[in-house]
Amino acid sequence: MGEVACQDQTLSFEKTWGSSTSSGYCSQEDSDSELEQYFTARTSFFRKPKKEKRVEEKKDEVTECKKQELSLSEIQQKIKEYNAQINSNLFMSMNKNGTYNGFIKVHLKLVRPVSVPPPRKGAASQGPANGKKGASVKRRTSFYLPKDTAKHLHISSKTCAKEVIQALLKKFTVIDNPAKFALFERTERHEQVYLRKLSDDECPLYLRLCSGPNEKALSLVLKENETGEVNWDAFSMPELQNFLRILQREEEEHVKQIVRRYTLARERIQQSLVGSNPG
Repeated sequence: MGEVACQDQTLSFEKTWGSSTSSGYCSQEDSDSELEQYFTARTSFFRKPKKEKRVEEKKDEVTECKKQELSLSEIQQKIKEYNAQINSNLFMSMNKNGTYNGFIKVHLKLVRPVSVPPPRKGAASQGPANGKKGASVKRRTSFYLPKDTAKHLHISSKTCAKEVIQALLKKFTVIDNPAKFALFERTERHEQVYLRKLSDDECPLYLRLCSGPNEKALSLVLKENETGEVNWDAFSMPELQNFLRILQREEEEHVKQIVRRYTLARERIQQSLVGSNPG
């Protein structure tokens, strides 16, 4: 397995994670066997519709570079060309054994909430409940990742897509099964967006090298592996109740925004009427 290292970045959801429950929407229902807390790092429960049209990329549209294996000299030349095009220090470097290292940027476009370990508390709260062994409290925290979250990963040319997914989940401390997620190749051609799901053994750094640093030519996206609507039956009762509270708060906020918009429009019309009256 190729070694994966992550470049540190400041993320907005980390502030929510470190704050009190007032920074998110917390379920109020507790049980002896399971205490669950739910947070949202998003300001909107509903996802806005995509402006871009997505089409599955056909196999015959893959570039020649991706179809064939490159020789050592060809790889060295492409690395040289790649490094000459970037304006940062995220260079690719060649190794003596013929492999190479470099950075990839992965955009996280997740529709569903992810699960992470609960906030750590004192040792007293982790002890046995009611003096019984094995009766420790089980906790789970779920929240939406912030919109347009992205992460740079330093990987090897031997690092496969499956390993990239595992590294991303580890970096964000997501405890969901990696099989729930998939890595996609996103390209733009002729004002059309194409998405192609990478197989587990494909090497993202090789794709990055072939396409160059321009993200319009190629970008990497982490998405849910399944398609379709959210299966609400799969959520627990406290989490569903929490979602209802989120909906209520968002509905109230949308109503306030609409009232303000129409009030402002009404005031402007009234001012225009007063200004147009003679005398």
